[in-house]
Amino acid sequence: MTGGTERASFPAGGAQWEDISQRMADFSAKDIDWRGGRAPMFVFKNDATTQEIGLKAYTMFFVENALGGGRAFHGIGRMEREVLDYGLDLLNAPEGAKGVFTPGGSESIFLAVKAARESHRARAGAPRHGLNMVMPDTAHAAFDKAAQVMDLEIRRAPLTEDKRVDPEALRALIDDHTMLIVGSAPCYPHGVIDPIDALSAIALESGVWLHVDACVGGWILPFYQMNGAPLRAFDFALPGVRSISADLHKFGFCPKPASTVFFRDVADQERSVFVADQWPAGVFRTATLAGTRPAGAVAAAWAVLNHLGTEGYRKAAARMAAMTDAYIADITGIEGMEFWAKPDMTLINFGSRQHDMMKVAAAMMQKDWLVSMTRRPVGIHLMMSLLHESVRGQYIADLRAAIAQSRSDMPTPQSGTTGYA
Repeated sequence: MTGGTERASFPAGGAQWEDISQRMADFSAKDIDWRGGRAPMFVFKNDATTQEIGLKAYTMFFVENALGGGRAFHGIGRMEREVLDYGLDLLNAPEGAKGVFTPGGSESIFLAVKAARESHRARAGAPRHGLNMVMPDTAHAAFDKAAQVMDLEIRRAPLTEDKRVDPEALRALIDDHTMLIVGSAPCYPHGVIDPIDALSAIALESGVWLHVDACVGGWILPFYQMNGAPLRAFDFALPGVRSISADLHKFGFCPKPASTVFFRDVADQERSVFVADQWPAGVFRTATLAGTRPAGAVAAAWAVLNHLGTEGYRKAAARMAAMTDAYIADITGIEGMEFWAKPDMTLINFGSRQHDMMKVAAAMMQKDWLVSMTRRPVGIHLMMSLLHESVRGQYIADLRAAIAQSRSDMPTPQSGTTGYA
């Protein structure tokens, strides 16, 4: 028995695709209807054509290993370099900047934290131990992961009324042991961009590394800006920004797993590299924590970026902005509902001072919507892609019904409706 269920025996083998595919479909029969926009996170889609191109490119290089890109698989090596060049161009990186293709945002953040730690340690007279990171209360939990692995202290700065970090409160937390400060573009809970310009000035003044977590927005916010959206600056155009993480598999609409991390200077990127030189097989050097990486993810990212290009991403950004505005208008039109912040992207967080949002969430779950929630303040959280464009009417109708249901004697759920992804 494992975890309260019967342990599966090793298969005898010989199963054919018809049987295998049917069994896999059966296993997935109770999955949330993400294709129908019922999941508020996890899946990000632009359109069917983009998805098909990503799938074809992925399977074309299904067997190759991106660890061997440039040595054995020269095509993958070239595609990886070009994807990184595209990101450096998009994020206004200076000459000498360098990027790394990673399997996900947590690893992108981990590499930036490692590089910042090594940079701090290399400074004359700087402490090597007892180091800390200063970040907004809303910074992603991936920084907590990195802190646990590297034995770092985390200091959390409070937010202003608009749910962005308070720069002066963050500044007050910095000391000689601070190796990194963080800003988000945007933060996950509220979808707002922190005042990176102010953090850049603090970084330059204090000499502390500034990392911008743009895992959510890095590959789409520049196109919002091209469309005229009045967004805060967040990239390498700000001189204090030393590194930026940006996920391709979110709003770059690329197949998973695909993320990137960019460094202002190649010397900074070198600090993120892993090297083992005591092995009998020789020196082992990787730019990522992972060794083997799926070459298909690299090829798919290259294909999707070349398919959509500037025009395609600008169109996607325009549709996403219009969709978000429509959701906001509909939700604020419901009596007692309000947004905890005015979002800069498609991440929305709303709640109420009149309605029990836990009961509302439970009622939405009963209507087959997967619900993600925030706990400070309590609210429903949606991380929307264009999958959610066509289901807005049904979502709002069900939300109205769920609010009405929550006013009844429906018990407040103890668990099962909260989530922070």
